[in-house]
Amino acid sequence: MRGKPKNISLRRRLICDLMRASMDVPFVSLSRSLNVRPLLEARAGAVAPAGWAAMFVKAFALVAREEPILRTVYAKWPWPALYELPKSVALVAIARVDEGEECVIPQRIAAPEALPLAAVDAEIRRAKTAPIQDVPMFRKIMRATRLPYPLRRLSWAVGLNFGRQRGNWFGSFAVSSVAAYGGGELHPITPGPFIVSYGLVEADQTIHVVIRWDHRVTDAAPIARVLTRLEQALNTEIAAELRAAGSKPIRAVGT
Repeated sequence: MRGKPKNISLRRRLICDLMRASMDVPFVSLSRSLNVRPLLEARAGAVAPAGWAAMFVKAFALVAREEPILRTVYAKWPWPALYELPKSVALVAIARVDEGEECVIPQRIAAPEALPLAAVDAEIRRAKTAPIQDVPMFRKIMRATRLPYPLRRLSWAVGLNFGRQRGNWFGSFAVSSVAAYGGGELHPITPGPFIVSYGLVEADQTIHVVIRWDHRVTDAAPIARVLTRLEQALNTEIAAELRAAGSKPIRAVGT
């Protein structure tokens, strides 16, 4: 059957490079349904509730502030070692349409645990709507993706294999979800070390969460504890911030 060849666009080249960088990471995953009833109640009463991606980014970063292992990456150079970052750096997968082509580009958010939830949400919303050339992280990624193959390989190798550069280029954790498109249990792949994915809110007020992690960095028991603490962070710190941001006005009912 005769078809036609198609060039790999710059946006697909980025995904090809990302998948190549993720091939050797020994990922393990753990999933659990989290009860988020207090969070849902707080969000329902908020004037301008933050999006789910922003809430998961800040909640995971709050847990990582207490759990240094969640800020730890595996680095190969100058020799294999674990490298603990002083703060969390999130990468959020942003779905865009660029020049008529659907694509996914990561947006970097440094130290989300120290930012107001509204600021985290604003960064994500801007990455979704602003022209791609106006988002600094997008420009940085596209510049690297335009490099010739040997230089591109070198830049990725530096970013992946030095602990300090891992934080600058790939962050300490990633958040990705297809809940906005109907949900489903997503098991995304990145260079790691931690990836959080979430589904739709169910009728019983739970939400299914998957954490994938680099097994070289930690094991299943700590991640099981992290899921418990993540549920607490969503229902306490994040819910409290939503309440503090202001509630919807209550209309008086005439009699």
